[in-house]
Amino acid sequence: MRPAAGLNASPIGGRIFPRSILISLATSAALTGVGCSGGAPPPTPAVAVQAATVERKTIRDVISTEAVLYPKSEASIVPKISAPIQTFYVNRGGRVHAGQLLARLENKDLQAAVEQAKGAYDQAQAVYSTSTEVNLPADIQAAELNVKETRQAMESARSVYDSRQKLFQAGAIARNLLNDSHTNYVQANNQYEIAEAHLKGLQKVGTKAALNSAQGQLASAKGQYQAALANLQYSEIRSPIDGVVTDRPLYEGQMAAAGTPLMTVMDLSRVVGRAFVSPQQAAQLHVGDSASMLPGEGQDETPAKVTIVSPALDPNSTTVQVWVEAANPGGKLKPGSTVGLKMVAKMVQDALVVPAEAILTGEGGATSVMVIGQDQLAHQTAVKTGIREGGEVQLLSGPKSGEQVVTAGAYGLPDGTKVTISKSAEPPGGGSE
Repeated sequence: MRPAAGLNASPIGGRIFPRSILISLATSAALTGVGCSGGAPPPTPAVAVQAATVERKTIRDVISTEAVLYPKSEASIVPKISAPIQTFYVNRGGRVHAGQLLARLENKDLQAAVEQAKGAYDQAQAVYSTSTEVNLPADIQAAELNVKETRQAMESARSVYDSRQKLFQAGAIARNLLNDSHTNYVQANNQYEIAEAHLKGLQKVGTKAALNSAQGQLASAKGQYQAALANLQYSEIRSPIDGVVTDRPLYEGQMAAAGTPLMTVMDLSRVVGRAFVSPQQAAQLHVGDSASMLPGEGQDETPAKVTIVSPALDPNSTTVQVWVEAANPGGKLKPGSTVGLKMVAKMVQDALVVPAEAILTGEGGATSVMVIGQDQLAHQTAVKTGIREGGEVQLLSGPKSGEQVVTAGAYGLPDGTKVTISKSAEPPGGGSE
């Protein structure tokens, strides 16, 4: 008995097959027909990449290194005399001003020496005044009187001689009387000439010699007095600068030795970082360049300026020493510590900048980027690079501002590959339809 044809069976070639088998055969035949007809291949999948936009911004050529901090100025105060310490007026950590009295040494002997020298100086001043205002004028006055007297005596003796000469010629007196008057005249004339020469000597040479002698004695006494005062002042220890007392190794009563530091004062209002860089880096730096100090993790950068670029190499390290100065409000930067240092050697404004990850380096050092066009195809474009700062690079040639470049997923990516931008890039060859 043959089953009736219905929904679950169909006759083929005189035979009856289940409908499910017929559906499977029809599907296989359809697929086989498509494969043999030469239809279009499936679409190429787009590669997922990360991208960034080419921007115009300021970029800096920064030289980074480490520096040791020093105070702006420092004074190691050394006494010039040896004496016990009588009193300290400041302690370690105390703020002081230039000229402020910091300590006093025992100085009773020095005070006595000052008094003695002052007495000698006062005496020399009195002698000088007496010599120049009393003695010398009196000597000159006496010499003038002597000249006057001797001149009168000479004129009187000459008058007597002239008178007796006339009488002798008239035969009124003997020759011996004429000879006596002539002798008296010659003697009186000699005394007058001597007195006149003495007066001239006092007026010229004597006055100068007397003044030089008196001035020399006064200057000597004054010098001894000033030396004694200086020694007394050396017993008073004063600060040469404004700053903070950072070291005070001795105590009151101990002996302060000449040439041995008594205390140290530092000006901590500003600090100087001293760093060593290569000659190539130093050639890019100039006095006045901007810089910044990085004290430590979690602390803000401190603005600074380059103040010294050494003109010579350090003989031990063949590097160049550079000084960078910064304000130190609150004394947060401690001398002796090491800080990070950034120095701006060059700054370019309105530069084309891309992330460093976008730069591809090929054979021979050639550099390029993958630029994503409007057709979503990645095109390899040669570029020239300039300044690098952090994770960014300046482009001197290549793409324009606003264009997008591949930052992740570009290595091994063929030129002209279709890409899609995603947050996490897949390796080349993978992707989604």
